[in-house]
Amino acid sequence: MSQKIAAEMAALAAQLEEHNHRYHVLAAPLITDREYDRLLARLQELEQAHPEFRRPDSPTLRVGGAPTSQFPAHRHALPMLSLDNSYSRQDLLEFDRRVREALPSEPVEYLAELKIDGVALSLVYEDSLLMRAITRGDGVSGDEITANARTIRSIPLRLREPGIRAEVRGEVYMAAEDFAALNRRREQEGEALFANPRNATAGSLKLQDPRLVAGRRLRFFAYWLHQPAGGAPTQHELLEILTRWGLPVNPERARCAGIEQVFAFYDQCEARRGRLPYDIDGIVVKVDSLEQQRRLGHTAKSPRSAIAYKFRAAQARTRLRDITLQVGRTGTVTPVAILEPVLLAGSTVQRATLHNEDEIRRRDLRKGDLIILEKGGDVIPKVVGVVLEERPSWTVPFQFPERCPACQSSLVRDPEEAATRCENPACPAQLKRRLEHFAARTALDVEGLGTALVDQLVDHNLVRDVGDLYDLDLETLAGLDRLAKKSARNLLDGLERTPGRPFDRVLFGLGIRHVGATVALALARHFRDLDALSRASAEELEAVPEIGPTIARSVCAFFANPQTPKLIAKLRRAGLQLALPEEEDAAPPNFFTGKTAVLTGTLMHYTREQAAAYIQRLGGRVAASVSKKTGLVVAGESAGSKLDKARALGVPVLNEVEFTARLNEAGIVVVQG
Repeated sequence: MSQKIAAEMAALAAQLEEHNHRYHVLAAPLITDREYDRLLARLQELEQAHPEFRRPDSPTLRVGGAPTSQFPAHRHALPMLSLDNSYSRQDLLEFDRRVREALPSEPVEYLAELKIDGVALSLVYEDSLLMRAITRGDGVSGDEITANARTIRSIPLRLREPGIRAEVRGEVYMAAEDFAALNRRREQEGEALFANPRNATAGSLKLQDPRLVAGRRLRFFAYWLHQPAGGAPTQHELLEILTRWGLPVNPERARCAGIEQVFAFYDQCEARRGRLPYDIDGIVVKVDSLEQQRRLGHTAKSPRSAIAYKFRAAQARTRLRDITLQVGRTGTVTPVAILEPVLLAGSTVQRATLHNEDEIRRRDLRKGDLIILEKGGDVIPKVVGVVLEERPSWTVPFQFPERCPACQSSLVRDPEEAATRCENPACPAQLKRRLEHFAARTALDVEGLGTALVDQLVDHNLVRDVGDLYDLDLETLAGLDRLAKKSARNLLDGLERTPGRPFDRVLFGLGIRHVGATVALALARHFRDLDALSRASAEELEAVPEIGPTIARSVCAFFANPQTPKLIAKLRRAGLQLALPEEEDAAPPNFFTGKTAVLTGTLMHYTREQAAAYIQRLGGRVAASVSKKTGLVVAGESAGSKLDKARALGVPVLNEVEFTARLNEAGIVVVQG
């Protein structure tokens, strides 16, 4: 009897995986969803009754198991390098020149593939079974999310050929139709919408509950393979091997005899970009020969044999319905364009910042205008022009209001900046943004204090400053709209953890104008405690190397406010660290000690202020420009003239992976999003 049951379970598993492969990889299903669900339900029933016969690659694993408490870190066997980006034909011609100079007298062919706008993932197979799935992380190590990866139906749990030991890398993504459906559900449930499919994919992979991930309908394309025992001679044959093993490989690719054929493929892809069922942001160009790839080698962060050729910024036209005002935590009033919804670079755009009053006047933006919208870096939408010939006759120039939209206080134009501010410290809009700033990861890192909850806390007069957060209780929170008891408990638990945050992060969390994370650390180290800082004069503040007159005036104004002592008293009662520990002096000697560092380019996992604060915490100094006295340069994506000058002067340069490794060596464990 047991042999018969085991045989039925094995047959069901094989059937389900074959149908799964046909549906999610080949797009050629043989049965209906209902029939598939019936087979799956039968297998689940048998596995519950006979768990001893459950296979490690059972299709039931795709439904998702129990939630995890955290993702363990796992070091990559080979670093997950990032690609250099190019945005022009000249960049690509220069890449082609470098490749041919490095391979003199050799024929060079390229393989051009679509650059999927998703999240990189590494899959480790042992004896053809999926054993581990690891995110890119910092390129050296990432999070192991195997349980989540198993829910992605296009990822085979067992390869279709036996005895394979290999690492496969690829891109997890979300199809446009699934992204739209996800955001519709979130809107119905009153949750914040994802900005684009890539954000939705990244957020889904971080979920602790695989059952939730299973409902997100994530997909996967494989593009790289490492086999210790050897493998294909070319990139295009490597992709054919992956296909033979049952992995999904994007069919949109082309073998190119020269760079002109690469340009032709790029033009075709850009023209078809909007008709694809998933987001792409360019193409990837690789030297086809894997032996030539090996000899070309790589820099510290990128292979010399491949490059990403990004598309030009996507543009769209839409109507400007209205211009509203948004009040920030320091009172700055920012105009925001309310747009007729338009699809742009994979996401629906309904709002765009207009920066300030001068920007509106410079472009003469008017309600009713047909405007040209562009996504800077394919991420942030911005208004780049007005189609004047389409302007309705009834439009009138926009008049910046004289009163705050949130509290009706008079607005004041800052004579030193192109900014208009509400100077009412009790303005509810400012308070909401201050609460969000206080709860941010770089400040007090309070889990559960999102925008929807902040709005309710302020609108119900439960919180008048950040100190009032510590008077909240479970009963009060549970009485708010759409706030479950578990969510309320999470918030209180998050607040209970804040006394462990260091003094400089508390100081940053206060939201003093012009005091970012770097300045907060400098002030904390110089004055040692909040009482001493509160008594400091402008002259004493300016004696701190990083502090100028503008910051000094802002700090003095904050402590001169009659409400500030009451706020500090609340934070003191809550047990927050308002001073440096006695034993905390200089950091132990490390790589950064005594060095002057310069930051340039865009870092993936740090803001400029976060990176600078880490360097300062470890005894280094951060400067704005490169000179002979510079000790090191940290270079991110699209680094410019500072990187060129550093190389000319022979200044050591760290990429982001190396920077993270040095921080870890010095004892700072970086939590990356």
